[in-house]
Amino acid sequence: MKLLGWWLMLVGTLRLVSVWFGFFDIWALRLAVFSKTPMSEVHGRTFGVWTLLTCTLCYLCAFNLDNKPLYLATFLSFIYAFGHFLTEYLIYHTMAIGNLTTVGIFAGTSIVWMLLQWNSHKPVPTKHE
Repeated sequence: MKLLGWWLMLVGTLRLVSVWFGFFDIWALRLAVFSKTPMSEVHGRTFGVWTLLTCTLCYLCAFNLDNKPLYLATFLSFIYAFGHFLTEYLIYHTMAIGNLTTVGIFAGTSIVWMLLQWNSHKPVPTKHE
């Protein structure tokens, strides 16, 4: 597996923590992400499902870096997530700068890395018997 694939596996695994928080520990999700606003359990579960989808994209892309539509969908998931959290911080004021920084490190690194690796992954040729 290429290094970008390992990175995506790491990011997907770390996102699973947020999934857990969303479903089972809303207080921890509030402290870790949306520290400046009250959250209901339904908000937590919605966040958990959305984050579970992004975890799935990370895992699938990690093993299929040569799949252009999947690569694009995973890349866009980082753009959307970072954009979402940026608006939560700048417009709605529901996040602290520290929480945005953490998100920014992972999303920003992933966005830049995936842009730098764009079209560099080729399908592995199979041997014909």
